[in-house]
Amino acid sequence: MDPMTSPGPDDACCPEFAAMSRRGVLRGALALGGATFMVGSATVSASASSPTSAASVLVVLSLRGGADGLSLVVPYGDAGYYQARPTIAVPQDQLLAGTTDGMFGLHPKLAPLSDLWTSGKLAAIHATGLTTANRSHFSAMEEVEEAHPGSIARVGWLNRLVGAHPVGSGGSPLQGVGIVNGTPPTELSGPVPLMTVGSLDDASIAGDDPNDTAHMRRRSLHTLWDHDHSAMGTAVRATLEATLDITPAVDATDNSTSYGGSELGNALAAAARIIRGDVGTEVITVDQGAWDMHVNLGDLGTGDMIHNADDLATSIAAFFGDLGTFADKVTLVTISEFGRRVLENGNRGLDHGWGNVMFVAGAGVKGGQVYLNPTQPWNDLSAHLESDLVVTTDYRHVLAEIVASRFAGAATSTVFPGLGAYTPVGFMA
Repeated sequence: MDPMTSPGPDDACCPEFAAMSRRGVLRGALALGGATFMVGSATVSASASSPTSAASVLVVLSLRGGADGLSLVVPYGDAGYYQARPTIAVPQDQLLAGTTDGMFGLHPKLAPLSDLWTSGKLAAIHATGLTTANRSHFSAMEEVEEAHPGSIARVGWLNRLVGAHPVGSGGSPLQGVGIVNGTPPTELSGPVPLMTVGSLDDASIAGDDPNDTAHMRRRSLHTLWDHDHSAMGTAVRATLEATLDITPAVDATDNSTSYGGSELGNALAAAARIIRGDVGTEVITVDQGAWDMHVNLGDLGTGDMIHNADDLATSIAAFFGDLGTFADKVTLVTISEFGRRVLENGNRGLDHGWGNVMFVAGAGVKGGQVYLNPTQPWNDLSAHLESDLVVTTDYRHVLAEIVASRFAGAATSTVFPGLGAYTPVGFMA
């Protein structure tokens, strides 16, 4: 964005991201190859079986729009940070949870996460991202979520993870659930049948009367489709089974009022109900948007960063508080398609960049610190004022470390083709 441009009300993010955010899609649409079937506002793909309790659950929280990792986890020990951001830098004396090396501190609006941090259940991995910079929202999202450079198959890494680590007999669309109200995430796309839904209220048969104890709607659908072996017939039968299997999650207590009322809070509240419903779900995806802050990222008094950071922290803290005893098997990771430039622009915002930060919280995490690539030092921002935070850790290494720690038997070489041997950063037990 031209630093001299005076932004209008629609200029807060770039046109590409705005167009993606406004894309007209059916709520709960599924991004899968193969047959799908509309269930009210939800869709599932073919082939379902009775779910088995999952030993581990991974929640992937996508920060859509390119979050600025240098604002969330501030490298206050690098003088280049303050040199590059004269009006939007976070003052050192306002930061939380400073690291013992005198280098990093957390944005003050992440205060709701302080208990997770001090108890060792939250870690940050800095200078992560794609190995080659990609500043297109759409292209970078696809690349990050496929996690298979050079492939044209459009199969997401979570679909490969589920395929490499089936629960019980496998095959239930509930093994992976995307809670989305827009474009379905690429990370769930692929040959393994998974489910996306706008909310748990959408996970029902269209026209089904909950007061009809005879379940006439379901019975009629079974009559019509049970002996139909086409893709549509298979999908309908999968839908009928999946909407019954998810009932314990739908019936679980809804504690969304404690999450703050945002879209992210509501999505994580639904994720908690799915986990507490114990319906065999191993992976869940949720989104938080509006991170494309070319304009008015702001400071600690006003701007978009303080609102997004507060929503992020409030929602994650409420989520782990809502899980009860199930928290012991849940790990959450945040990911964004790219970071922002080091140097602030003329609109008190930041343009598309490269390196970023990832948070990992919950089961198996050795938290309370900021991790860097153990073999590559932090790149002095003073040398990159006109450029980006340099990526020193391929984001796939972060995800692979979680997979290796939490999903026994799932080969990282299968989930992340082409990655080869990876170097653990050390944030997982």
